[in-house]
Amino acid sequence: MKIHFGLALAIVALVACQPKAPPASSDTGADSQIEAEAAIKEPIVIAHRGASGYRPEHTLEAYKLAIEQGADFIEPDLVLTKDGIFIARHENEIGSTTNVADHPEFADRKTTKSVEAPPHEGWYSEDFTLAELKTLRSKERLPQFRPQNTEYDNQFDVPTLEEIIDFTREQSKIHNRPIGLYIELKHPAYFSGIDLPMEEAFLKVLEDNQLNALDSDIPIYIQCFWPQSLMQMRDKTELPLVYLFSSQSPPEEILKANGLSDWSEMYSAEGLKRISSFADGVGPSLDLVLPSIVEGERVESTLIADAHEAGLKVHAWTLRSENMALPEAYRKGDPSQADYAIQTGNIAQLASDLFAADIDGLFSDNPDIIVQVRDELN
Repeated sequence: MKIHFGLALAIVALVACQPKAPPASSDTGADSQIEAEAAIKEPIVIAHRGASGYRPEHTLEAYKLAIEQGADFIEPDLVLTKDGIFIARHENEIGSTTNVADHPEFADRKTTKSVEAPPHEGWYSEDFTLAELKTLRSKERLPQFRPQNTEYDNQFDVPTLEEIIDFTREQSKIHNRPIGLYIELKHPAYFSGIDLPMEEAFLKVLEDNQLNALDSDIPIYIQCFWPQSLMQMRDKTELPLVYLFSSQSPPEEILKANGLSDWSEMYSAEGLKRISSFADGVGPSLDLVLPSIVEGERVESTLIADAHEAGLKVHAWTLRSENMALPEAYRKGDPSQADYAIQTGNIAQLASDLFAADIDGLFSDNPDIIVQVRDELN
């Protein structure tokens, strides 16, 4: 996951959020989401873009490996194509995750855009039809940190949401257990600005696949960094909604414009109560749920307890095995070694500590490790 300063504009919605609509009643059958969720162990393990520590992210193969490793949910991040089809990519810039640069027929599609971030040159999903994107193949997004994953470059295509739904149903039958989808809408304000609004189209895909209800056969969470999108969907779905945020503060002028003196007010106990009016859970970055050092003193985070008091689930992101992605206390090895940053740290201990802190779920690129820790604790 990644958050940009542009997302901070969403604070406006936090200040004037509407009450959360009560879930619609629904009958539950033998294959209902309610029963399926009851069969899923808790805390839940969410495969972050699939088992992306071992395979190129957002490919069916990354999702398949995550399921084989015991993940409860797989996480598709959704962007849109030119013809309005949802595909799984972490960003709509596809140059870093596909071999589009190797296709001379698409050389003229390279362009510079600003999508909730400084201008970036690349190729963008909304400039391609699905048919064109299906000629591309996925590649490892972080080859400098995960060179072993480059072995799988140019083998797997870019999946659509429809394909992921069908795949998840097939895998649930194969493994004889419920497998959920934890779906993120990426850059909804940007896509709305280019006449490709996401929310209604996304809910229609769920409706068409009999998934926009708690009695569906696939457990589903809907997540987004933009509260406006969650509010827009709140009275149109009974599925659980999760608001994502990090500790990264927006520019001071945005804080002042929304009556906040400090970004921490957003995820304070009172801020979490406001969030509970339009969401069922929160997805904070790891640093917000871990102890911090303030003026030399260890300060425990109260976010999990505060969120629970507000009636919110807490699913934190993201546990990665490499030292560079771990808090310093969980790193292993000799910092003087050239490959120290990509050496495996003590991700298992980090997961154990978070489970002990009563967290409700964890996103991880290495779901096998997190599942093992969770199961040993249970």
